[in-house]
Amino acid sequence: MTGTEPAAARIDTTRPHPARVYDWFLGGKDNYPVDEELGRHIMGLDGTAKHVARTNRWFMQRVTRWLAREAGVRQYLDVGTGIPTEPNLHQVAQAVAPESRVVYADNDPIVLTHAEALLRSTPEGVTDYVQADVRDPGRILEQARRNLDFTRPVALSLVALTHFLGDDDEPHELVARLVDALPSGSYLVLSQLTADFDPVAVERGVAMYAAGGVTLAPRTRDEIVRFFDGLEPVEPGIVQLTDWHPELGVDESADENAVISLYGAVARKP
Repeated sequence: MTGTEPAAARIDTTRPHPARVYDWFLGGKDNYPVDEELGRHIMGLDGTAKHVARTNRWFMQRVTRWLAREAGVRQYLDVGTGIPTEPNLHQVAQAVAPESRVVYADNDPIVLTHAEALLRSTPEGVTDYVQADVRDPGRILEQARRNLDFTRPVALSLVALTHFLGDDDEPHELVARLVDALPSGSYLVLSQLTADFDPVAVERGVAMYAAGGVTLAPRTRDEIVRFFDGLEPVEPGIVQLTDWHPELGVDESADENAVISLYGAVARKP
């Protein structure tokens, strides 16, 4: 980052940012009044929004435990990681396999200011942070190769990321470019907002984000299936987040009133 403008000077506090709104939902303190305002508006329409955000985080943790324990994955590329919230992905992976190597990538300058928390690796493993946008997969891959061996399997984590990409961003093509760079035996992890379960509430959320200048693009199950073209689904396939191996959960709680309007899935590259 040498020679670039200080991260704090590049943080736009006049409009909400998805990573910071998500941080507010998770009870974090790394957000601004504009982010809290949007979060509170959403909570006014859907009082379960905080629980849904935590459910998405729990999905990431369960998937990482499965990848580390069952699939033997030792390398992870987490794009759109967001503001650090313990346990972070590397903490989950390295608790199972201390030698795990993790590269995080995000485009929000506030994440950079907290990147130190993402770099606290075990002595046996490695963690790194890349300041990059998913719309520039070439840069992400170039920087990731500093610490990841792309001749060995890598788990690509795109958790709650693709629904912040509009169709004009060509999200399926962006994901395909990242997956194409991975060797056989790698995995794609993805969760994505959908209007399949509660279309009225989701469309209200889309409108609120749009009013704040943020794109939110829910997708149908069929559209989400396309992200996994050419890959081998891991059981149980594309499901609501709470239905993905709940037995792997640690310190999770249920809210019977919450509609979890996100699909999640894991698939292996043959």
